Amino acid sequence: MAAILETRKLRYAYPAEGGETLALDGVDVSIERGSFVVVLGHNGSGKSTLAKTFNAILLPAGGQVLVDGMDTQDEELLLSIRQRVGMVFQNPDNQIVANVVEEDVAFAPENLGVPTAEIRRRVDEALRAVGMYEYVTHAPHLLSGGQKQRIAIAGVVAMEPDCVVLDEATAMLDPAGRREVLSTVRRLNKEKGITVILITHHMDEAEDADRVLVMDQGKLVMDGPPRDIFSQVGRLRRMGLTVPDTVDLLNRLRMDGWDLPLDALSVEECADAIAASFSPRPERLSGSTADDTAAIGQSNR
Repeated sequence: MAAILETRKLRYAYPAEGGETLALDGVDVSIERGSFVVVLGHNGSGKSTLAKTFNAILLPAGGQVLVDGMDTQDEELLLSIRQRVGMVFQNPDNQIVANVVEEDVAFAPENLGVPTAEIRRRVDEALRAVGMYEYVTHAPHLLSGGQKQRIAIAGVVAMEPDCVVLDEATAMLDPAGRREVLSTVRRLNKEKGITVILITHHMDEAEDADRVLVMDQGKLVMDGPPRDIFSQVGRLRRMGLTVPDTVDLLNRLRMDGWDLPLDALSVEECADAIAASFSPRPERLSGSTADDTAAIGQSNR
């Protein structure tokens, strides 16, 4: 499938006292249209800087960023680039600009000169897509954090982009809000074919991704399916990263002598893998049952 986003030897540096700080150092990556990609990395790894280059909020200090073949450094293409790639940021309050939900979602299409009837259609469709249509006349400031973030996503969806980049969009949310937002973006990806790039530090948010990218010191150091990435527990920890709770549990049991896989990401897969190990080696967990093991997996979530 064709790439919607591509970087070529991408470099970016922030001004600093006495020189500059290199945030991206020769990043080469290609994102397929319609894919769901998660970008991981510790603070300062370059992941948020990378996100901001995808719709020309930041321009390269070296190399290129191509959006559907368009160079982000071409000022004449800026509007077309930002129509194709929408951004959702960490704090939804910074993106909500109106006092009524439907007016907020309509803000971007209005500024693009979209006809009134088409704006109405887009607003209604976007709110239905994120499960917030019943709040169409509500005041955004009265909504929960997760609901506000879904409204922010609806405002981006109303622009009808090909790609949505969420830059730490779940970082300020409680677990319920995180689940709301993740369910929304997964549905947009599966049902509408929108390319989703999720920048996060929550490892469990990457479990259902098509692909995981890991950034470290401004470089892309790992790239592959979630199962392949998270099975490399030692390498991730050396970069200051954790792994999903299920993988952590399996790894601890492996260190205690159990022959277990590290690619069982869901609680169900983890419980099944551990339960399958009981029969040949019951002495390992004396008195335990498969149901006990499932409970361990649930508690680690």
